[in-house]
This record gives sequence, C-alpha cells and structure tokens, in this order.
Amino acid sequence: MKIGLISDTHGHLDAKVFEYFKECDEIWHAGDIGTLDVLEKLEKFKPTRAVFGNIDGHILRAATVEDLWFQCEGLTVWITHIGGYPPKYNKRTKEVLKDKVPDLFICGHSHILKIMRDSKNGLLHINPGAAGIQGFHKTKTLVRFDVEGKSIKNLQVIELGGRA
Repeated sequence: MKIGLISDTHGHLDAKVFEYFKECDEIWHAGDIGTLDVLEKLEKFKPTRAVFGNIDGHILRAATVEDLWFQCEGLTVWITHIGGYPPKYNKRTKEVLKDKVPDLFICGHSHILKIMRDSKNGLLHINPGAAGIQGFHKTKTLVRFDVEGKSIKNLQVIELGGRA
C-alpha cells in the first residue's frame, strides 16, 4: 500500500501534491485542512483519511474526526492533529499511550517535519510538516511511504518549495 501523507494545508493545496501522490493508494491528512474544498479535491483524487485540526471549523469537523485508529496491511495506525513527539507528547497523547499503542503515530500541528522512533513505546512517529502557505515554516513538505505488512518502506520526504 502506497501512502501520501500531508498536513497543515490551511486551505491551500499545491498542485504538485497530485503529481507526487499519483502512485499512492491512499492519502492521509493529519489536520488543519482549512477548507472543505481541499478535502473534497483530495477525496476525488484518491481515497483519503483525514482528521480535523484546531483551525478547522464545524463543517470540516462534521466531515472528519479528531482521532483515526485503523489497520493498514498489518500496521496499527493512529492519526490525530495535536500530539507532540517522543518523548514530548502532550498530556492527552500520553494518556492514550498508557492503554493503546499504535505501530505508527501520525500528527501535524507544529509545522515541523519530524520522523523518529519512540523506543519506549515501540512505535514510529511521523509529522509531515506543513504543506500550506500559512505558518512559520519556510518549506512546504509531504511524506510518502509504502506499508508492507507491519513494515514501512521507501519513506521519502518531499519538498514542494517555499511558502510564498
């Protein structure tokens, strides 16, 4: 399964997303979508799983959820918008991880691209950075990877260029 991972579009969808995600089986959006139009364009292009972020209003909140837990191949995935990163998870994430630990934990919010192992919890954490033009990040980023059984392979960071 080929996955295209995006976050923090804030209502802006770079046309290059469609080029970089053309071979993907699914797109996962880690929140702060910004507009229903962005979500609908992604959904028309590829099957899309999305969570809402803190800037998303009632329309996007009605179309998505705060937390997505699902199986992809043999991998347990948790996507939420605000989560922190190992070992600096936010309070909510720490509480969830006491009872339920995914193989792959994905969040957005910080606009900071991070891919790191959490050896304490035995998971991989990915924050794809921000693909929109609002925020303090200088470069728009995406992440693309393959899921084969319980393994993540061919993980790539894609730079879309500057915010301006």
